[in-house]
Amino acid sequence: MKPKILTTLQSYTLPDFGTDVLAGVTVAMVALPLSLAIAIASGADPAAGLVTAIVAGFLISAFGGSRVQIGGPTGAFIVVVYGVIAEHGYDGLVLATLMAGMLLLIAGYLRAGNLIAHVPEPVINGFTIGIGVIIGTSQLKDFFGLSMDEVPADFVEKVPALWAARDSMGWESLGIGLFTLIAIVALRRLFPRFPGLIVAVGAGSAIAAVLTLPVDSIYSRFGALPDHLPMPKLPELSYSRVIELLPSAAVIAFLAGVESLLSAMVSDRMIGGQHRPNAEVRAQGLANIGSALFGGLPATGAIARTATNVRAGGKTPVAGLVHALTILVVMMLAAPLAGYLAMPALAALLMLTAWNMSEPDKWRSYMQGRMSDRILLLLTLVLTVVTDLTVAIGTGVAIGLALRLRRRDVPPAEWHTPDR
Repeated sequence: MKPKILTTLQSYTLPDFGTDVLAGVTVAMVALPLSLAIAIASGADPAAGLVTAIVAGFLISAFGGSRVQIGGPTGAFIVVVYGVIAEHGYDGLVLATLMAGMLLLIAGYLRAGNLIAHVPEPVINGFTIGIGVIIGTSQLKDFFGLSMDEVPADFVEKVPALWAARDSMGWESLGIGLFTLIAIVALRRLFPRFPGLIVAVGAGSAIAAVLTLPVDSIYSRFGALPDHLPMPKLPELSYSRVIELLPSAAVIAFLAGVESLLSAMVSDRMIGGQHRPNAEVRAQGLANIGSALFGGLPATGAIARTATNVRAGGKTPVAGLVHALTILVVMMLAAPLAGYLAMPALAALLMLTAWNMSEPDKWRSYMQGRMSDRILLLLTLVLTVVTDLTVAIGTGVAIGLALRLRRRDVPPAEWHTPDR
């Protein structure tokens, strides 16, 4: 349960600090546009994404059980957050996040971190691909510049509505989106250690601003971004409200636990280390409580940002602290500039994120697995897309654990480095 930062600081050196600072700043440049885009896609104010990256990111690094874990808002939460806000309002999401944090604290103290090994891999793969499908389709309106009064939340209703609005496509929005998409891919391949996300999104947005194209920006749609953190406060509590939001809180806690421990396991393989799962779960609890008190979104360990941290040379949790503080400094000094980020550019970023998190390079191996695993993956995927995560996860885990009990000779699943 001991935070990893206390262990690493015992032999910390000045060269370590230098590499951690460089890695932290690099990851912050990746996390900044992602945090804004994830908040917008979740139906929240973009500032909530920055608050989450700062507060939750700092707490995850300060109290976590991994050397290199980077925390903040992630794409895995978009679907559940959007649903909670639509049904219960943003104040309901804040309370659900607070409750999820408490559930994670309890799980950490009960040493439930090792239970991640019992969650079937087809379930994780299925709902991750399903989330990718939902995120990708949710960004089509801004990417193509479609004129729609309202985009239906339900996937089955959303696709026909998007198709019906195809004649209203804005070529300027499509151009900015395609430019950003190509720039992100090109920069990643040519300069994999360079924070190409912020450069590509910034370049696409700059083109739209300089040419005064009729393209929405963060400022035109949401107003000016704040240049400071809000004061912490407790959400309104009542027994009926707590009971009403308990299922949503349980899903948020489950996702936070699964994503953070998967991310920690991936980083272990990259650095040859070993994380402390129960300390990590406890840190997720503290981070989500902290994020809720500041009005932020649910948070967890971010696999892609953690991998970026490792590639940039991050060695200890200090890199994660620097990442959070860097975003805070940018928020205080450059909030007006961030307001000029174009919505099609952010949509391109999220569509590429959705594609990467679904890991298309592994689809063939999924379909070559045993029949029961294929059916479980497809069932979880379909339920995620057409119903909701609560049903998908509950059904998938129950069936998956039943199958595992039925065949006790199955070896432990081999985890591969995902790009989520």
